[in-house]
Amino acid sequence: MSNVQVIEKNGKPEYYVVPAALWNKVRAAAEDAEDAAAFDAAAAADDGTRIPAAVAFAIADGVHPVRAWREQRGLSQDSVALTSGLSKPFVSQIESGKRAGTITTLKKLAAALDVPVGALTVP
Repeated sequence: MSNVQVIEKNGKPEYYVVPAALWNKVRAAAEDAEDAAAFDAAAAADDGTRIPAAVAFAIADGVHPVRAWREQRGLSQDSVALTSGLSKPFVSQIESGKRAGTITTLKKLAAALDVPVGALTVP
């Protein structure tokens, strides 16, 4: 670091001029530190939910999220209805988009499908 040039203003250091090689090392270290901090923040905010590609593609193709998750889980409408305490016709109407379902209904379906409620909202 003996090649660092100090430019003073009023007797105090105002600027530091460093060789490019040193600057590149400092910049790389700073970027690594930023990347590590971003990773740590993302890891701390991770709720563990993963959306399988099949579910994401199905929803993107217009399939209702309840149906996409149900099929991903290999469940029938009967089993989801039974587990959620809802009727099979009601589950069918939600999947077909004929009924939206209240937040209470979506919570029951989310519990039956073992997904967060937000995963069942229609985009």
